[in-house]
Amino acid sequence: MKDSTLHNISLGHFRSLFPLSPSIGMGDDFYILDARLQKTHRPMNHPCRFDGYMFLYCVKGRLKMNVNLTEFEISEGMVYMNVPGNIIRVNEIVDTPQEEVRFMCLAMSKEFSQGLSVEVNKLFNEGVSMLEKPSILLNENEIELAANLIRHLVALLKSGIPYMKEAVMSSVSSLLYVFMGAWAVGMADSKDKSASTRSKVTFEKFMKLVSEYHTQYRNVGFYAEELCLTPKYLSKMIKNATGRSAPEWIDSYVILEAKNLLKYSGTTIKEIVYKLNFPNQSVFYKFFKARTGMTPTEYRNS
Repeated sequence: MKDSTLHNISLGHFRSLFPLSPSIGMGDDFYILDARLQKTHRPMNHPCRFDGYMFLYCVKGRLKMNVNLTEFEISEGMVYMNVPGNIIRVNEIVDTPQEEVRFMCLAMSKEFSQGLSVEVNKLFNEGVSMLEKPSILLNENEIELAANLIRHLVALLKSGIPYMKEAVMSSVSSLLYVFMGAWAVGMADSKDKSASTRSKVTFEKFMKLVSEYHTQYRNVGFYAEELCLTPKYLSKMIKNATGRSAPEWIDSYVILEAKNLLKYSGTTIKEIVYKLNFPNQSVFYKFFKARTGMTPTEYRNS
């Protein structure tokens, strides 16, 4: 029987799940892990909430994994990009001649990411967009660039040279630009290319606030006030930037949080109502059913 309990795991804990896989880094702030998954060794077969940034580059094999209750397949040449707080689980290793999946994992803490020259938040603040497409297939040029940069990073980490940390952070930034560029191109077709720069900047700030406050505030007015805008103007800018309304973005975060609590925890519905700041169970039931077509109880038992 599968373990359906939600496990919160740190960067150090994640690395310990692969005791036989070589890794190198700077403590648990940043490391590169050459990991293997096999049908007999599949450590993330239970839901895990990972507290850092993580890039998984699939070197060989295929696997199916859940990211916040949605299944995705990751195969050779693809990069999966993890948003802090995501809930992930490896569902199965798809049959391959090797019956093994190998991936290079770059894991970093939020503190480490703040020292990078690349604007990591510019990518990760669009959290719900990342949920729609958390992985991307690299082309041959991007694969070669990524492989060279990873080899360079490993060499730097082994060198012990003066200013090694600064050199490593510079190389990590270069690698993330490769990954982020590939993801941006892949998402371009699904985004509104006519959206103004100001609308996009406002959207990024809005999503950062939603990620932080969605369990407390569901009204657009709160976010508008935080951004020094009127609710009407904020809604217009979000719609212009994404094609979706501000309430839709807020509600999608609330529903995702509710689904994770219902599916991956033993939290009672009464406790979930309290955690998500609903006035009572009746209001929560109506809110949840209107957006999912199911009651919370039906979803938990599905």
